[in-house]
Amino acid sequence: MKVIEYLHSKLRLEKLHMTLIDPEKQGPEECGDIANAAYRAGTDAIMVGGSTGISYDNLDESITAMITKVPIPIIQFPSHSEALSPNADAIYFMSLLNSKDTRYIIGEQANAAPYLRNMDVETISMGYVIVEPGMKVAEMGGAEPLKREALESAVGFGLAAEFLGMELFYLEAGSGAPEPVPANMVSAVANKLSIPLIVGGGIREPEAAQKIAAAGADILVTGTVVEENHDVEYVLREIVKAIKGKGRTHRF
Repeated sequence: MKVIEYLHSKLRLEKLHMTLIDPEKQGPEECGDIANAAYRAGTDAIMVGGSTGISYDNLDESITAMITKVPIPIIQFPSHSEALSPNADAIYFMSLLNSKDTRYIIGEQANAAPYLRNMDVETISMGYVIVEPGMKVAEMGGAEPLKREALESAVGFGLAAEFLGMELFYLEAGSGAPEPVPANMVSAVANKLSIPLIVGGGIREPEAAQKIAAAGADILVTGTVVEENHDVEYVLREIVKAIKGKGRTHRF
């Protein structure tokens, strides 16, 4: 089964959680241990990537370590075209739609495409939009973060991604953001979109996760929280429980 089919099949039953692991922040073996703790906590997939410091070596070594520790999909969350691992189950082939630099809208994608053609890795097309505060990812991607009150703009980007044929749409407040994407923005986009909506950045507590899930996010991503806590399994289990308690989506 393809990873996108796996996601859709699970979304028919419940909302999903993904754990983002940054290979720059710890070594491969620790990445594998974090992935295993996240799996035991109930996460549905592992995302691997970061805004800075990602090389082919630390990426591929981390993914290889995770493969031995978890049976769930490992999805690469790329920052540039020079670090692509053939060992991931899938890669987000994503466009940073609100970047001011065409490199992150289509340039890096064009550079990566010939390599991906020769890799046995599933590509999942995704529209990616940065929301204030944006943090390091906005800076690195040359993005002009959406204002937190710009609901119509968020809806416009989401529908544009859908109409361009993208399979997922991701609203991102940025790793380490002090607060998540606003719930009313999530709701506005979810009410118009017919593809899965992913929301990440600034989600650290079960209460925040529950609020974003209730607003209409289909998939929630947490990353910083696994870096800030020693008991990853316990922290993520509570967040996953809050997300799954919001029931299934009916849009797909």
